[in-house]
Amino acid sequence: MDPSETAEHDTGPPPPGAPHMTPEELRLWGGRFLDWVAGYHERIEDFPVLSQVRPGEVAAGLPDSPPAEPEGFDAVLGDLDRVIVPGLTHWQAPGFFAFFPTPATGPAILGDLLSSGLGVQGMLWASSPACTELETRVMDWLVDLCGLPRRFRSDGPGGGVIQDSASSSALCALVAARERALRGVAGRTVADLVVYTSEHAHSSIYKSARIAGFGAERIRYVGSDPTHAMSPEALATAVAADRAAGLVPAAVVATVGTTSSLALDPVARLADIAGAEGMWIHVDGALAGAAAVCAEFRFVNRGLDAVDSYCFNPHKWLLTNLDCTAMWVADRQSLTDALSVTPEYLRNPESERGTVIDYRDWQVPLGRRFRSLKLWLVLRWYGAAGLQAHIRSGVAWAQQFAGWVRAHPDFSLAAPAPLSLVCFRHRGGDEANRRVLAAVNDEGRFYITHTVLDGQYTLRLSVGAVATRAHHVEAAWEAITAAAANL
Repeated sequence: MDPSETAEHDTGPPPPGAPHMTPEELRLWGGRFLDWVAGYHERIEDFPVLSQVRPGEVAAGLPDSPPAEPEGFDAVLGDLDRVIVPGLTHWQAPGFFAFFPTPATGPAILGDLLSSGLGVQGMLWASSPACTELETRVMDWLVDLCGLPRRFRSDGPGGGVIQDSASSSALCALVAARERALRGVAGRTVADLVVYTSEHAHSSIYKSARIAGFGAERIRYVGSDPTHAMSPEALATAVAADRAAGLVPAAVVATVGTTSSLALDPVARLADIAGAEGMWIHVDGALAGAAAVCAEFRFVNRGLDAVDSYCFNPHKWLLTNLDCTAMWVADRQSLTDALSVTPEYLRNPESERGTVIDYRDWQVPLGRRFRSLKLWLVLRWYGAAGLQAHIRSGVAWAQQFAGWVRAHPDFSLAAPAPLSLVCFRHRGGDEANRRVLAAVNDEGRFYITHTVLDGQYTLRLSVGAVATRAHHVEAAWEAITAAAANL
């Protein structure tokens, strides 16, 4: 029966005592909710990009207590429009140039729906073989698609895993680094170990190091060069000083595309230092790593053939929604030795024989969603050509924007702009830049953010939203220059 023929009977609340949604009701409501999501994307430009609500306003629009009796979902759809949407900052809007993109594409949305509908717990190969083997295959696909070192493929000693975030990837890498370092220095403790990262590294590196047991006084922020990339000379100096003080250099965390300015650390030179000192080196590819789907942007891969672990976020630029971070290790045994704990109730013949991958041993939590489904659907829907077209268009529009900045007498670039992020400043100083930012964001059509580089307040424009086109970037520049003219 067509669910639409029985809509009048199915849209009310379920009867008391029988609250479970039937498959027929799921078809009906699934259709209506997907229709609502599709409509949201159709009208995304109708909303101010940055939410206009005041603190507490969303909560004030919701009841203080949960419903005592079942409610129909007609009311939920109404509340989405009335309460939830006004409280959203619209990351999918074409005028969203803040932070970084996080695309919610149709294939990824459907992949999440499949994952939720199947309800698989992928902690072990045995708990759902397809969940494990699809993930392994998709991660190998990404190695080939992005031109990454073959040592990251699962058919050798390495392999890939989908984490929930780059933060979790850094945590797992640092736990593995800690354990390897302690095995190599008898009589030492984690209090003797040192972690090195750039002064421009993401704050998650510090947080991950602390969670992994490294003391705050053992986390070194290494100085940078004029491009805001980590300086190998400064790293070598810091390592030598710690060696002389009787400490144990354990890990280096480099970044390919820092959050503030998309600076590219010189991974090959940093890896040489790490290798000579016996340190683990992890590389956070963040947003920029996705650019490697295009051969001309594979400068982001330089040096990866000598690192221990690497990650980037398909959920930032590779048309896959949150959460989906691709992480690889050159030696999976080092990772699983550090993270594996096997109680009796998880033992099974396949795992005991060591012929399968159990991804629970590659991450902190035991539970695992079927994340590879959405990445699988994205790769199949877009293919390499579609992914490349998205990356190239974002880079082209960002480069055009950077050209406008260079040519304008009142603005200048604040950092190199090799890909899709442009950092720039008004020459009038910090207060002028604050006023430009506020004026552009208050208008409602656009959202840009800021950082601080070289001690100066700096504007950021990040291109990558799925709905963004060239005319949106041009309109954003017009809004920026208009705001500057009114200073």
